[in-house]
Amino acid sequence: MTLSQNHSAGRRHFLCGCAGLVGLSTLSLAGCSRDTDGHQSQAPLEIDPQTSCSLDGMLLADFPGPKGQIHYVQDRQVDWFCDTVELLSSLIAPEQVRAVKAAWVQDMAKADWDRPKGHWIDARQAWYVLGSQRKGSMGPTAASFASEADAKAFASNHGGQVHRYAEIKPEMVDLTGGALHDTRM
Repeated sequence: MTLSQNHSAGRRHFLCGCAGLVGLSTLSLAGCSRDTDGHQSQAPLEIDPQTSCSLDGMLLADFPGPKGQIHYVQDRQVDWFCDTVELLSSLIAPEQVRAVKAAWVQDMAKADWDRPKGHWIDARQAWYVLGSQRKGSMGPTAASFASEADAKAFASNHGGQVHRYAEIKPEMVDLTGGALHDTRM
């Protein structure tokens, strides 16, 4: 093999290796997109019969009310929540700070309350009704909506206060109630 042929063969191997890396990079970004700030965001996943809550292990499909999911920057695994109060508590007053890639809740103007599936909306852009008469998997919940009009209509029918995500304070989604104050245990 001449020096010229050897150089050409090495160049082909190098270019093929680079093409392979580009292909792998493209595959690793499948399912991701860029949001308006240039950060990678993750499309919402769908609940299946085995999807369980990351906090308490409850099967999401077995309970009524809005559900949620958080995709963290450093994790491949999704944190699922059987109730939006749990999700909001994790986002607003997290025990450990982790960068969030995306957070999703269900638009309850479109999803069936008793068997919610699909209709995912950005949790940080949603409207919430706190204190309504409708119960979720953990009792009182934060009903989530894509539009203010739908949130107000829900509050008119079921009670509660309408809030934007940015208005929700940690004490509004405090998880220290529940089992800690359950005298039946």
